Amino acid sequence: MNKTAQNFLKGIIKENPVLVLVLGTCPTLATSTSVINALGMGAAATVVLLCSNVVISALRKVIPDKVRIPCYIVLIAGFVTMVQMLVKAFAPDLDKALGIYLPLIVVNCIILGRAEMFANKNKVFDSAIDALGMGVGFTLALFCMATIREVFGNGTFAGIEIPVLIDNHISILTMAPGGFFVFGLLIAAVNKFGKYKPKKKDFGCEGCPQADSCGKTSCEKEEKEAAVND
Repeated sequence: MNKTAQNFLKGIIKENPVLVLVLGTCPTLATSTSVINALGMGAAATVVLLCSNVVISALRKVIPDKVRIPCYIVLIAGFVTMVQMLVKAFAPDLDKALGIYLPLIVVNCIILGRAEMFANKNKVFDSAIDALGMGVGFTLALFCMATIREVFGNGTFAGIEIPVLIDNHISILTMAPGGFFVFGLLIAAVNKFGKYKPKKKDFGCEGCPQADSCGKTSCEKEEKEAAVND
């Protein structure tokens, strides 16, 4: 398997942002009560992730290291604003359904994390592929959660009523406790049956699921700084 395919697939399987890295938990739980809302949030986050990764990668040699995080947030906020305006214009119902969670994409850990761990250290094309993989992985995780919660918790799928289940649904699945329950089940399933589980040996590069993405440069930088301080 070539490098491009690996960069794309790792976001779906090995480094799934929701079920493996456990990032973006807040929008995952809040918007996964409906399949339509989940797909809308996933698509919006993917667009922002793709645009921010590409721009940050292109400017990685220009942005000063000391102010990189504020610069990332400004860039991401700009893309989120554009996406929000487009959603309000062409999908007002979705905008109302997502509510505050759409503008909160600005501080989504997945987007900031990929900017810091990958886009800041890799070329534009590789960063774009990484963003697409992470976006698809995020969307698939939301879709799986929303399908379980809406089908069994509301008796519908994408708003379409399902015979039998519509009169025998488990309402708690659409509430916060049900969201945590389904979230825990999916994470447990990935850990049990998935081939790609994060190592738990230590907190260094060897135990980090994103070590391949950053090329272990973060740990090396910390070690050098510690040596200088000593």
